[in-house]
Amino acid sequence: MAVAETTRRQRLSEFWSDFAQSRVAVVALAVILVLLFLAFACEWVAPQDPYDLRNLDWLDAFLPPGTVGSGGYVHVLGTDNVGRDMLSAVLYGLRTSFIIGLSAGALALTAGIAVGLTAAYFGGRLEAVLMRVVDLQLSMPAILMALVLVALLGSGVGQIVLALVVAQYAYFARTTHGAATVERRKDYIEAARSTPLPTYRVLFRHLLPNVMPPLIVVATVQVAAAIALEATLSFLGVGLPLTEPSLGSLISNGFRYIHTDRTWLSLYPGFALMITVVAINLVGDQVRTVLDPRQGL
Repeated sequence: MAVAETTRRQRLSEFWSDFAQSRVAVVALAVILVLLFLAFACEWVAPQDPYDLRNLDWLDAFLPPGTVGSGGYVHVLGTDNVGRDMLSAVLYGLRTSFIIGLSAGALALTAGIAVGLTAAYFGGRLEAVLMRVVDLQLSMPAILMALVLVALLGSGVGQIVLALVVAQYAYFARTTHGAATVERRKDYIEAARSTPLPTYRVLFRHLLPNVMPPLIVVATVQVAAAIALEATLSFLGVGLPLTEPSLGSLISNGFRYIHTDRTWLSLYPGFALMITVVAINLVGDQVRTVLDPRQGL
């Protein structure tokens, strides 16, 4: 146990050393951590709860950034058409985006691993059927599938997460299947299969750890994609309603005033969405370079 723990620490140290060679990735990681803190501490950081009607005053509607409202505090990013503090709304919306993105990414990863490992390990007709379903799904745009599923399931955080899981698990399944197919032919897997070990131990103790590196890279990309997809659905009016925190619904609400001098209504939530997605993608690019140095050539 001590040797294994020491080896694990050494690997983590080496990974961080290689990751830190990119200052851009380190800054992006710091931005993500700050955004995560602000998002999940929004109840204490935000000036108000913008989705509690008791905190809203219609007289504070359309206040420009830097204006002092009736609540006695400065609206740093201004207010929207119903008097919501935009800074508070952005932080609450950012929390929803992280919850949906991380939940959808984790569940899609789990489902994709289950499908990909099963297909690669057992092979035969089962592999053919599972991977044809995955290939068929990959041929369809994720946003189109998400739109159809949300229309069928209805709006809400749980429904959107489920729709995104169904729309995204195929990316993990295809990656898992490709990596597991290569590993399955190696001697250590053949040796493990020849022993009385139960199938689940061969899958999760021997095969899965060796296919995780590419899945980690795909996970970072898909979390960013899930956040962007949720914002797109809410912007189109089929995601979360205006009464629930969402960067997409904030951008959609502000878009109606894009040709006026109230550009802050969509500018700030759009900027928050862009910074979040770009930062996650930058971290994912560096993780890919560290785990597979040939990608950086």
